[in-house]
Amino acid sequence: MTRLLVLSLVCCLLVAGCIGPVETRPSDPATTTRPTVSPTADSTPIATAAPPGVSPWGEEPVVVAVANSADPSRNVTPLVREATAYWEANAERYAGYPIDYRVVPDAEAPDLRVEFTETVPECGTVTDAVGCAPLITDARQIERPETIWIQGGLSDQSSVLVVTHELGHTLGLGHEDAPADVMAARSVIYTQPKPNATERAYPWADGEFTVYVDTANASDPARASEQVGHALDYYAEGAPGMPDNLTFRRVDDPEAAEIVVDFSDTSPCGPDDEAGSCVGTRGTDPDGDGAIERYERTRITLVNLDTDAVGWHVGYWLAYALGAEDDADKPAPFRDASYEERRSEWWR
Repeated sequence: MTRLLVLSLVCCLLVAGCIGPVETRPSDPATTTRPTVSPTADSTPIATAAPPGVSPWGEEPVVVAVANSADPSRNVTPLVREATAYWEANAERYAGYPIDYRVVPDAEAPDLRVEFTETVPECGTVTDAVGCAPLITDARQIERPETIWIQGGLSDQSSVLVVTHELGHTLGLGHEDAPADVMAARSVIYTQPKPNATERAYPWADGEFTVYVDTANASDPARASEQVGHALDYYAEGAPGMPDNLTFRRVDDPEAAEIVVDFSDTSPCGPDDEAGSCVGTRGTDPDGDGAIERYERTRITLVNLDTDAVGWHVGYWLAYALGAEDDADKPAPFRDASYEERRSEWWR
């Protein structure tokens, strides 16, 4: 029986046949990691090179068809050719036998078919795979054409990595086999370029927000919480120029909140002795460009503010987090507001 091997998120429970890329992390330009797609002799384990063997595919070139139902306008054939060229140069060393491929995108009777798809079909016990292929160790397993499924929408570099990995399975290689750069059970996978959060009209996935308000360091906790409520209600009721149908639900656990408002005696974003406020945003960076594509969490920190000004500062940064980064795009109360206006009932 043919076993299916997959490339899926690292957060899945890794069982036999399950492989996962590192799930995309919150953007941090200082720690952005990229996959190594072209291993060198120096970086590849040598001790686990395979002993000589016989190819289950026979001696003739393996004909590889290519299809891209995920994005027919994108030519992925060169990516498949890059992956097959890798194994033509390295299969004898790692699989134990040489292999020749002939990539013919529209081949009528291929041995292998590489299908780029919007969603990789369920593969074994994994449902979030970015690649899936049969583990071929014996000619009797092969039912031509065998299909390799590849998640569409990945970057060129990641697509080559995934195709190369899955081709390795069709050569009999598992996740513990060399070369680790290609066959390891965890890899960083990136998508094609996507708009950054700052380039989107609305940078969140939806308009339903959970909010945690920490008033422990506020000078007047009850009134400070009330001020935050005015800001939330202002947007929930339909602030001019801002998205409609926003909802805000307070929660008791900061880890469960998408918006966190806290009070501090020291500033994380300026001189400690100055009153003011600042915002921090977190999100994912699926295309690996070092910038957040969508916000997943916002923290608004208020430092040494008069209680009457709390609502204005929260409202100002909510506008920023909702996509109005420029003051000119924010609702009127947050444009060139005076000292008195910031302490007024601006939400009315």
